[in-house]
Amino acid sequence: MKARSIIFFATSMVVVASCTNKPGGSAGFGDNEYAVRTVSPESIELSTSYPATIRGVQDVEIRPKISGFITKVNVHEGQRVAAGQLLFVIDNETYQAQVRQAKAAVSTAKAQLETSRLTLENSKELHRNNVIGDYELATARNNLATAEATLLQSQAALASAQEMLSFCYVKSPVAGVVGELPYKAGALVSASGAEPLTTVSDISVMEAYFSVTEKDMLAMTKGEGGMDEAIRNYPPVTLRLSDGTLYSHKGSVVKASGVINAGTGTITLIAQFDNPEKLLRSGGSGQIIATNVSKAAIVIPQEAVTEIQNKTFVYLVGKDNRVKYSEIKVLPQNDGNSYIVTDGMQPGSRYVARGIASLKDGVQIRPITEEQYMQKINNAAKLGENQHKASGFIEAMKK
Repeated sequence: MKARSIIFFATSMVVVASCTNKPGGSAGFGDNEYAVRTVSPESIELSTSYPATIRGVQDVEIRPKISGFITKVNVHEGQRVAAGQLLFVIDNETYQAQVRQAKAAVSTAKAQLETSRLTLENSKELHRNNVIGDYELATARNNLATAEATLLQSQAALASAQEMLSFCYVKSPVAGVVGELPYKAGALVSASGAEPLTTVSDISVMEAYFSVTEKDMLAMTKGEGGMDEAIRNYPPVTLRLSDGTLYSHKGSVVKASGVINAGTGTITLIAQFDNPEKLLRSGGSGQIIATNVSKAAIVIPQEAVTEIQNKTFVYLVGKDNRVKYSEIKVLPQNDGNSYIVTDGMQPGSRYVARGIASLKDGVQIRPITEEQYMQKINNAAKLGENQHKASGFIEAMKK
């Protein structure tokens, strides 16, 4: 008899639990009750982080213009150099010989030019005395012109030889820090080599390259009235270093790439940071943190919206408690939990904050608070747990 009463009690629990699990409105409550929130402006700070690559404002690959053996390396890795400072010397014996040969050619051309001038002056005098004819005078003039051209040609050859000799002395075109030195004295280098002699990075100002989606860039551009305005009004950014610490100097976004990466669908933005302590080095990595602060923002949870074809929608609640599926505009920046609404909602607007998956446009609901909504979810979870325990008990008694 005792066993029967226990079985009856457990069965009753199953019946009660199953009766409460009706299909319908929110979270299976069956009463069309939904958590509704009223919009109230608030101050909020949204931060978004993007992976970034750090480079010097000017990274210059140093490459030789001629082929030859390196005879001297004048710098070491990490050394700061000035613009025009000598970095490498390439074997220049051949080029020095070419310069000497070119100088000799210039001297010969000058002597020939002087001889041609004297010849022309003498021919003029002989022509006046009718000793020679017009042909001989014209020939003397042509010889002078030829001598002048020969001198110009030899001077050009000398300038070319001197330039080739100067290529043996590889200098830094910019001030900066010397990078890796893969070639040592005695190494054979050429202008067509795959690897540069080194890289000199101007690290007085560093640039952090990071990417945003095309959707985010379009939203920023449309909201600001153009790319230039969007870049100009982009908020100051923070750099998180690879060790997790924050860089002490704020940065500013200064430019954006003009082409969308077809492979990733993103656009590269470039932020500049002052680097007085020379803490940042070219080739480093980090994260750009972009922060957007609004003192009177309309903030809604992301679980209250749906996104279809790059458009954002919410269920607004009217005076008669009927919901309307409405499009809103939000800032592209978000923290992964909330959106800042820029259009489509005003202070005092009511919207469904939870359980929107089961809603349809035009349905009349019964608004409840989010606390009441969560309490009902907890109660439903307890009933489900009791149902599971009762079912397990019945199965055990059958054995």
